[in-house]
Amino acid sequence: MAEQKVIMNDPKKSDYFYEESIKTLRTNIQFTGMEVKTIAFTSCYPNEGKSDVTFQLAMEIGKMGKRVLVIDADIRKSTFITRYGVKQKVEGLSQFLSGQTGGSDIIYQTNFENVDIIFAGPVAPNPSELLEQEAFALLVKSARDGYDYVLIDTPPIGSLIDAAIVAKQCDGAVLVIESELVSYRIAVKAKEQLEMSGCRILGAVLNKVDTKKDKYYSKYNHYYHYTGSDKR
Repeated sequence: MAEQKVIMNDPKKSDYFYEESIKTLRTNIQFTGMEVKTIAFTSCYPNEGKSDVTFQLAMEIGKMGKRVLVIDADIRKSTFITRYGVKQKVEGLSQFLSGQTGGSDIIYQTNFENVDIIFAGPVAPNPSELLEQEAFALLVKSARDGYDYVLIDTPPIGSLIDAAIVAKQCDGAVLVIESELVSYRIAVKAKEQLEMSGCRILGAVLNKVDTKKDKYYSKYNHYYHYTGSDKR
């Protein structure tokens, strides 16, 4: 268990459909099997909401009594510090992978039940090279042994290779897609890039659905999760 503690604010406003959708996603993740413990989250473009989905899912899993570690592997442009209002100075993944600090020094216990986090750390000039190191693979393996779930937030796979590098070390991957932003062609390309990493694709999350505009989704959830990796 992490000895260091960090206070994080939850910027999400109470939303019944949002909360129910995250719970549905949590349930679907559980049904992927007991061996699926390390999961990478990526998107096609920046700002599609993958970081929010990752952390909100971690909170929901934590409420069930499961221990969760969130790893912010977006060491190019992380938003966790500002998004969640972290005021204290923290050390992160880039500092560990560059040999500036030890692995136990970057794991922080949050104020959310059963949720620990590893922040991205300062922006590094060589993110891909750092993530390809054996040190990252060993970190993920150690986390897998110590937690019920390890959720890893990665950069968008549409323009960067980082997500595929991270996915190699994971049991599964989830693609977050913003409604009406991502074309079918781009989504398929992102899916194929993930498949090339050898990682099992667990499904996709359709995010930022305008429920007022779309009557179908207004009856259900903001998020839709599917399992399987068919190529339709």
